[in-house]
Amino acid sequence: ISVIQPADRKRIKASDVEQFIKQRGSSPGRSIAVAPDRRMEISGMRRVIASRLSDSKTHIPHYYLTAEFDATALIALREEINQGLAEGESKFSINDFIVRGCALSLKRHPVVNSSWRGDHIVQYGRVDVGIAVALDQGLITPYVRNADQLSLRELAARIRELAKRAKDRKLKPEEYSDGTFTVSNLGMFGIRDFAAIINEPEAAIMAVGGIFDRATVRDGQVVATKTVTVTLSCDHRVVDGAEGASFLATFKHFMEHPPLLLV
Repeated sequence: ISVIQPADRKRIKASDVEQFIKQRGSSPGRSIAVAPDRRMEISGMRRVIASRLSDSKTHIPHYYLTAEFDATALIALREEINQGLAEGESKFSINDFIVRGCALSLKRHPVVNSSWRGDHIVQYGRVDVGIAVALDQGLITPYVRNADQLSLRELAARIRELAKRAKDRKLKPEEYSDGTFTVSNLGMFGIRDFAAIINEPEAAIMAVGGIFDRATVRDGQVVATKTVTVTLSCDHRVVDGAEGASFLATFKHFMEHPPLLLV
């Protein structure tokens, strides 16, 4: 840096500027508070999570499929149902509908509801959907057993019960193990989309983003819609791209035609 002053033609060099900044930072009366580093001991839960996710990301050949669905009709149906509930009844969440849609889609696409076992693939006859629940020390995934056979009301009640007991640390080991598929939802944090690590030995996990406004062209007209982005992480040893895409197409159809979730 070189600046010529009109008055005395004195040049200000880069070294002068650097020296001025250095002196100003160390001027008497000016103090900079720096918090000390903290040693954080690793909890048993965090150690297990780190080990399992490292193994999954290292050994499972992940690939990712992202789709966006129009949630306008789903939001309207949810509001209508919630308004008709009796006082004191628990309201339905968007995630309840999403889990219901996943369960029904898994029934139609059993390849996604499978596990790699080294010398064979297990295609499960049951549909046990895990719900990722964030705790202070990590993440736990309780499973809704036989989710495809539950009504939306039964499913929502089960999700609320499992989430509450997970946060109260009252889950039994068999309630957060041996599932067939997992849903991880970060939409409530304003996340648009993300890719989740597969919960081994499952073959897929769905990451769900938040609800966002979007301008959509329909019949030549621009209309406002509410959209949700989901990303399906798949184990390529089990689920080929076309099958994963077909699963997402079925899921999207359920989400955009929400009365089908009530059948």
